[in-house]
Amino acid sequence: MSVGILLVTHPGIGSALVAVATAMLRGNLPLKVEAFEVPFDGQPDTLLPQASAALRRVDGGQGVLILTDLYGATPSNLAAKLSRIGTSSRRVSALNLPMLLRVLNYAELPLEELPAVAAAGARNGVIHDDA
Repeated sequence: MSVGILLVTHPGIGSALVAVATAMLRGNLPLKVEAFEVPFDGQPDTLLPQASAALRRVDGGQGVLILTDLYGATPSNLAAKLSRIGTSSRRVSALNLPMLLRVLNYAELPLEELPAVAAAGARNGVIHDDA
């Protein structure tokens, strides 16, 4: 049993991040990961059944960490609806590659600890280089 990861993003973002993480980890993702990309004209209520199915696919029995790209945008609003349908979940926004890789590197942690790990990965992945 493990935590699942669901990326709920604008088109092209989630699938690209999953593809890069998969390549970097040589095809061996330690957790179930899926991207659910929300069309620009998508409506959260209309997309909820499909997103809910994606949530159930990645749930390994210990809940799902939902990562969204932009807080307050349609994917984030859909993720908020997902978090209220009964499956144990936590949400973190501002998804980036360092965030996703950090979570995958701490795959043994419980759902309750992964949001802080995700946020640290995102923050620590931002480097202001003066060179």
